[in-house]
Amino acid sequence: MEYVSFYTQLFLGSRLHLFIPKFSMRLFWTLTLIFLYNGHSSEGVNSTLSARPKIVNVGCMLSFNTVVGKITKVAVEAAVEDINSNPSVLGGTKLNVATLDSNSSGFLGIVEAIRFMETDIMAIIGPQSSVIAHVVSNIANELQVPLLSFAATDPTLSSLQYPFFVRTSPSDMFQMAAIAEIIDHYEWREVIAIYIDDDFGRNGIAALADQLAKRRCSISYKAAMKPEATVDDARDVLVQVALRESRIMVVHTYPSKGLDIFSMARYLGMIDNGYVWIATHWLSTILDTAGPLPPDKKENLDGAITLRIHTPDSELKKKFVSRWSNLTGKAGITGGMSTYALYAYDTVWLLARAINEFFNQGGNISFSKDPRLIEQNSGSLNLDSMSIFDGGKLLLDNIYKVNMTGVTGPYGFTSDRNLFRPAFEVINVVGTGFRKVGYWCNYSGLSIVPPETLYSKPPNRSSSNQQLHSIIWPGQTTEKPRGWVFPNNGRQLKIAVPNRASFREFVGRVPGTTDSFRGYCIEVFTTAINLLPYAVPYKLLAFGDGHNNPEDTELVRLITAGVYDAAIGDIAITTNRTKMVDFTQPYIESGLVVVAPVKQQNSNAWAFLRPFTRRMWFITGVFFLVVGTVIWILEHRLNDDFRGPPSKQVVTVLWFSFSTLFNAHRENTVSTLGRIVLLIWLFVVLIINSSYTASLTSILTVQRLSSPITGIESLVNTKDPIGYQLGSFARNYLIEELGIHESRLVPLNMPEDYAKALKDGPSHGGVAAIVDERAYMELFLSTRCQFSILGQEFTKNGWGFAFPRDSPLAVDMSTAILKLSENGELQRIHDKWLSGIACTSQNTKLEVDRLQLKSFSGLFFLCGLACFLALLIYFVMITCQYCHYYPESESSGGSSRSGRLQTFLSFADEKEESVRSRSKRRQLDATSVRSVDQDASVNGSRIDRSEIYSNRVVSFGESV
Repeated sequence: MEYVSFYTQLFLGSRLHLFIPKFSMRLFWTLTLIFLYNGHSSEGVNSTLSARPKIVNVGCMLSFNTVVGKITKVAVEAAVEDINSNPSVLGGTKLNVATLDSNSSGFLGIVEAIRFMETDIMAIIGPQSSVIAHVVSNIANELQVPLLSFAATDPTLSSLQYPFFVRTSPSDMFQMAAIAEIIDHYEWREVIAIYIDDDFGRNGIAALADQLAKRRCSISYKAAMKPEATVDDARDVLVQVALRESRIMVVHTYPSKGLDIFSMARYLGMIDNGYVWIATHWLSTILDTAGPLPPDKKENLDGAITLRIHTPDSELKKKFVSRWSNLTGKAGITGGMSTYALYAYDTVWLLARAINEFFNQGGNISFSKDPRLIEQNSGSLNLDSMSIFDGGKLLLDNIYKVNMTGVTGPYGFTSDRNLFRPAFEVINVVGTGFRKVGYWCNYSGLSIVPPETLYSKPPNRSSSNQQLHSIIWPGQTTEKPRGWVFPNNGRQLKIAVPNRASFREFVGRVPGTTDSFRGYCIEVFTTAINLLPYAVPYKLLAFGDGHNNPEDTELVRLITAGVYDAAIGDIAITTNRTKMVDFTQPYIESGLVVVAPVKQQNSNAWAFLRPFTRRMWFITGVFFLVVGTVIWILEHRLNDDFRGPPSKQVVTVLWFSFSTLFNAHRENTVSTLGRIVLLIWLFVVLIINSSYTASLTSILTVQRLSSPITGIESLVNTKDPIGYQLGSFARNYLIEELGIHESRLVPLNMPEDYAKALKDGPSHGGVAAIVDERAYMELFLSTRCQFSILGQEFTKNGWGFAFPRDSPLAVDMSTAILKLSENGELQRIHDKWLSGIACTSQNTKLEVDRLQLKSFSGLFFLCGLACFLALLIYFVMITCQYCHYYPESESSGGSSRSGRLQTFLSFADEKEESVRSRSKRRQLDATSVRSVDQDASVNGSRIDRSEIYSNRVVSFGESV
């Protein structure tokens, strides 16, 4: 038994039990020894061959008893023939492929692999089965012989665990991504996986589960079948599947088993309306290779969807397809071509190009003994007959570096050693044939155009860009199946209903019963569920004792725990709850509001002052005076209306300022700056006047209520106690979101508790206000006029029905609620339960905020800026005039500052027309002085110039 232990660890690992369930250990090792001694001595392998030999030996492992094995054998032989007929491919070296039949047996596959390893082969094409590939890859890793498989698509055959395993066709990981994208495209959320329970089936379905999880979908039930399952086994599995909720079936199996599954599904009535059957590419292989199927088998597949590996059209592909009938005729087989044949053909070419590059780089076909095998060869196993391929790593590197164009299109590997840009065709089986409804590629997802036309464009995976042609589903319908039904196992949905103590108009238990409820929420639910196109068996269960309002968040948590299947009632949709369950469309809006006592405010003798705040009145009066003063300054030197004695000018400023309020000023403005300032001020006055009039009208004509609390902001800033409904989410919101201390919060249960707490107030053990949802408060206030909602809703919530995450019933119920809203039924139910006798003060209004200064700050700023700029321009202009008319005052160093200032103020106070007249007179005097000087110089007379200047001064004084 020590030999058995060693051999199991070295070659088979933990997977041996998968392949020899029907063989005893003794029979297994007997057959193995027979093959090991079958004409192969320990010295039967040349240790060194020439660098460019005449013949290169390659192994090929296929299952000749399968359709795939037969057609791929033809494709491999055709590829070898084409390569050997072209000396430029291998530089004159011939490729010799030794083919062995694994007979679909894991045990024989292992034996064949061992036999290959005893010869001087450089690589092995195959195996065809993923199950065999798992074990043979361990041997290939040990002996460094590349293993190229075009049919072992198990995604767990990774290059990290099995570095010498080379997958030369798309991995099932991409096929499962395509299926997951189709499921997501049609907005299904759960599927049932039917698969063969071996490495190929389990790992493929595991990859599907990963891809579905990325799209918030899942596998609701895994229906595993043993590899040697009979028709009866398939029936037993499908009976269990039929009892499940999901109607989306994904079948991942072998061609020989797949048709039996569909045949039994037809027998059980599962190929019918409401079902969706998605088969992996085993079905497209049958459709491509088996020829026309019998009508009964074709009928079993009607409406199914399958995938086919996409190979773009090219001249190479057309030529190879045209040869196919001749190739199969020579081989004595019948059947069409599948993508497996195309990839088998390209795999041989891939290996040939890699071998040629191997030789070009100086590689030699040489083998060396494995010291560990020699040390363990103490018995009769003859393990030292197997040798390590010294050039295995170099050949493997060259395989991954090949970049060619084959019959399958551009052929090469990515950095993660997967094929470049895998793509699939989506096939719909219809009637006696099938049709292509679209494509999938990992570059841009689903499309109705070939993927190669999209590679030149940026990838676009938006939902609007994911398209497929219409599909004919089972039952000959083009309407998209819903994808689920209620499980046919007799179980009713357990729906929880809050057993409320207050506000039972929304939901409440019928007295004397345990499972009968009534109210607004209950009627909305029953009306909506009756709109569904299928029956929903359910049972209502009370949650709560009926004496205290239950905690809705705890109710939602019990859905996630599986205690309840759903919950209906007055359940608010909050962020934390949506993380646990899915809610339907809200059927009523209900945000948090503040309710507090209010009192009626009557008009008085000073009501006309209430539209403005004190600050607003003060600033408005100041601006009246400022604008009047600015206008007086700008008009004083030009306008006689703004001149005269000081007392008259003060009265003019006051009159002009306040008369602009009514546009009754009599004084005209003549200066440009004054007119600009007045125009802006009149606009400000117009806005202030209109706002004042509107506010005063509202105050005097509408009955108003007042309260010291104006909304949630003013309530938070106080330290008064705040009431909330017991069991409501308002408590957590006030603490966590608004930062209100827990000690300020007072739980209240009944509407009577609300009214008493508000009437008592904070000073008598009550509350200043209550924070609750609007739906409750509107019902509470309908008969209590002394309270009112203050401010606006500070949250936007709604009520909905809660279901487990990704429940399709939540989607259908949302659609039904929308229908109720559109046809007016939802409003009718609302009026029936919630439209009672309204409070007599329903037409009253709360006192609005008085007009604040901040509402007019922009206008005052513009007006003030205009006044400032006008004064600045005016000051610059008058300074320039002063310097022009009194240049001697600037040059006179002896003049005092007070004198200059007095002169400037006198100049500013003087009318501009007088200044200009005096300036002209001065110019005439200067001209006469110059003429006198000229006469004096000509006549030689000496006239005292000081006298002339004194006369000029005298004349100037007289003019003043």
